[in-house]
Amino acid sequence: MEAYIADWLNLLVRWLHVITGIAWIGASFYFIWLDDHLEAPRDPPDAAKGVGGEVWSVHGGGFYHAQKYRVAPSSIPETLHWFKWEAYTTWMSGMAMLALVYWYGAELYLINPAVADLSAAQAVGISIAYIVGGWIVYDLLCKSPLARDARVFALVLMLLCSALAWSVCQLYSGRGAYIQFGSVLGTIMVANVFFVIIPGQKKMVEAAVRGEAADPEPGIQAKQRSVHNTYFTLPVLFVMTSNHYAMTYGHEYNWAILIGISLIGALIRIYFVERHKGRASMAPVALSFAVLAAIVVAIAPRSQARDAAAVNFDQVRNVINARCATCHAEAPVHPAFPAPPLGVMLDTDERIMAEAARIHQQTVVTRVMPIGNLTSMTAEERQVIDRWYQGLQDQ
Repeated sequence: MEAYIADWLNLLVRWLHVITGIAWIGASFYFIWLDDHLEAPRDPPDAAKGVGGEVWSVHGGGFYHAQKYRVAPSSIPETLHWFKWEAYTTWMSGMAMLALVYWYGAELYLINPAVADLSAAQAVGISIAYIVGGWIVYDLLCKSPLARDARVFALVLMLLCSALAWSVCQLYSGRGAYIQFGSVLGTIMVANVFFVIIPGQKKMVEAAVRGEAADPEPGIQAKQRSVHNTYFTLPVLFVMTSNHYAMTYGHEYNWAILIGISLIGALIRIYFVERHKGRASMAPVALSFAVLAAIVVAIAPRSQARDAAAVNFDQVRNVINARCATCHAEAPVHPAFPAPPLGVMLDTDERIMAEAARIHQQTVVTRVMPIGNLTSMTAEERQVIDRWYQGLQDQ
């Protein structure tokens, strides 16, 4: 019953996370687009009252006229819409998922003894330290002289993110490491909103309410953090879906793959941000495709059993029964799984044969199964599965 309740909590929190994430990212992308499409106001009275840019758009059968003030209007309207709860709810639901799946189930999803022999308490403690420490380091960098040069700052940030990707992959299972990487970036994003963007906006509103000229500096800082957030977005979205693709996190060089795909996401976002402003160079897109092609070729599966002796099906059945069927059965005996994960059942010869490709991919190519190697599948047993599968391919 405990596992059943945990599954429902996982489903509901994940659903909430996706919904609020769409709202947050959609709003973020829209305002970046809006800023980059602003034109000088055509009406002189608008310019005289402080409007710095405007844009006309059409959507859903209606026309919209958005204006942005250079700093703030002379008086604040009674109804002023804020965009913050989308970010806060996305982060809170994401942390709830991290706690439900990766902290509560640390032995299953976060820890891999073959990577680092950590206890559950150690793994969770290190995870929290990464999340808090990531924000502190990033915030200090933003307040340092490095932030004055956007290109230098971007390079330093890329190097630090690469170090983050490498280090978490030396501590956690591949799946857990990817989620940890995304949790650090996601926390930085929401902390930017909570500690910098919203407080800066509040200062500008308060000054306008008092009838004072607003200090533009909080707005400049908020803009800087908002731009950083938009470049973090695509890497974080990849991490959110990465648990479905063991070929990435299960690879020996999973840290390099994570760095590469994060770079691809940032390059694509760079292109679109520049495209919003007018003509944009295709160089970021070309580089992103080159990096993607290199990753695809580099991690393509290569069997090492082509010339090895064939095995009989009895050997394969024994391995599957001992190492896989405790979870992947019509009635799993492992307490963490009230139902077979992903509906995959390997408790009959017919089911094993039907899932041959998946078994080989998960146990030999990516080596992510058994999850956390809970049932201690040996290298020799993986070789048995590899030789069996290659034998099937040669038939």
